[in-house]
Amino acid sequence: MSKILVVDDMQAELELVCQYLTKAGHTVLTASNGAEGLSKARENQPDAIVTDWMMPVMGGLELCRHLKKHPETADIPIVACTVKNRDVDRIWALKQGVKVYLTKPYTADELVSAIQEVTN
Repeated sequence: MSKILVVDDMQAELELVCQYLTKAGHTVLTASNGAEGLSKARENQPDAIVTDWMMPVMGGLELCRHLKKHPETADIPIVACTVKNRDVDRIWALKQGVKVYLTKPYTADELVSAIQEVTN
């Protein structure tokens, strides 16, 4: 299946997302903030990135901006997973290059479907 980079500063959330994706047959890499995620994206060229939006050091929005500025990472699809559920947040994320915007809490099926959508 696909190689997915998961970026989240909450260990429990990181483990849950990894469990969902691993069970669906994906290989999972992890990062605990956007800066680490950016580095791992450049090193590993994942098929997709699942990122939280609000994190210390570098948040998901800033991570998206950095990824989209560099040719080697610009085409990696991004799935945002966040508690921010206002329409303006969703619109802004899509303008920054996010392919799928999931609002927490979401189900394993919703996440796996989002990954299938962006990697096919």
